[in-house]
Amino acid sequence: MNAPAEPHGWNRLTRAREERLARATARLGAGLRGKVADASNVVALLEEIIAPGDRVCLEGNNQKQADFLARALTRVDASRVHDLHMVQSVVALPEHLDLFEQGIASRLDFSFSGPQAARLARLVGDRRIAIGAIHTYLELFSRYFVDLTPHVALVAAQAADREGNLYTGPNTEDTPLIVEATAFKSGIVVAQVNELLEKLPRVDIPADWVNFVVRSPNPHYIEPLFTRDPAQISEIQVLMAMMAIRGVYAEYDVDRLNHGIGFDTAAIELLLPTYAMALGLKGRICRHWALNPHPTLIPAIEAGFVESVHSFGSELGMEDYIRARPDIFFTGPDGSMRSNRAFCQTAGHYACDMFIGSTLQIDLQGNSSTATLGRIAGFGGAPNMGADARGRRHATRAWLKAGREAQRTTHEMPRGRKLVCRRWKRFASTWSPRSSNDWMRGNSRKPRTWSSRRS
Repeated sequence: MNAPAEPHGWNRLTRAREERLARATARLGAGLRGKVADASNVVALLEEIIAPGDRVCLEGNNQKQADFLARALTRVDASRVHDLHMVQSVVALPEHLDLFEQGIASRLDFSFSGPQAARLARLVGDRRIAIGAIHTYLELFSRYFVDLTPHVALVAAQAADREGNLYTGPNTEDTPLIVEATAFKSGIVVAQVNELLEKLPRVDIPADWVNFVVRSPNPHYIEPLFTRDPAQISEIQVLMAMMAIRGVYAEYDVDRLNHGIGFDTAAIELLLPTYAMALGLKGRICRHWALNPHPTLIPAIEAGFVESVHSFGSELGMEDYIRARPDIFFTGPDGSMRSNRAFCQTAGHYACDMFIGSTLQIDLQGNSSTATLGRIAGFGGAPNMGADARGRRHATRAWLKAGREAQRTTHEMPRGRKLVCRRWKRFASTWSPRSSNDWMRGNSRKPRTWSSRRS
């Protein structure tokens, strides 16, 4: 007679979470009031809730950073917390890489590392970091719900109440997605907040998804990404913007789009109420955007060009303007915007007809890359925004026209295509930008200033 099989442990993750929470409660003692932990106890908190080998999502977004928690994580005892597998969309802060130099973390899955790209390459070369994969944003976010679910998430919010409800504010970005993936798979969520309030302007993340709240000594860092001084836009960039408007936007009636970051696209935005208006393009182009609230888009909004803007994140200094234009931006009852990077990336992937942006390198076939020697910058969101979504089923004039032009033979099944426009500046052999005067001095080769292709 066979002995009865041992019952399967179907709640191992839940029990492990409860054990970690109990350890944290015991160690913090009076330093923990409900869900609110004293900032002075945050290192002790992390040592009790994080185990060696855990997958940890340390919120590093394109803009918002859980910087206080990042610094705290670098101060844990590496004999207790080590070999962490970090999963985060952006590696932006020095502390994100300090974790690997100190032996606290060993493996990394990420999307973008612009500010830390050179240092990341050195650490990988020294075998201090094992990279699992470099993802697009949507690719990494998707894996949070499949095989890269965090055991612990360290996130940032604008405010919390005593129960642990979070208000993420304009720079919501990745936070809801990270918290949901972690909380609903028996993980632990810690949020650093700028302030504790009796009543929140709105609840972006409910308290039962959050385990601990820590009021940071200083507001979390937000990277101001976008163009703030139009005076720096050059005459060449204005000319390139006019070429793009006349040659691409008008030609294809580009009505739903995303702009990349930089002076090139800022010039286009500023020319909409002047040059594009003179071409009679108001109501035909640039009405619906997947875009952060660029200051340089204000003249086009005021001229009636723009009907809606959904954003990946916010932009410092734009809060009052956004509050005053609820017909344009996605705002809550309190008047503040709620951004969402995952939703906006999805909108750019499926709902936009064109993506335009600058690049570092491009070949004659239109393939572009931000990878250069000695740097591992990653991909970020550009591959999502510029990808031709094969699952798209709705049609627009721009999408159909680009598809017809891309069709190689009459035997192919007809389908639409997304437009991708890449802009770059040609460099001489000395790595100095060639000016228009260089080409006027008898150079037989014409400069390539922008490229349009159908994905």
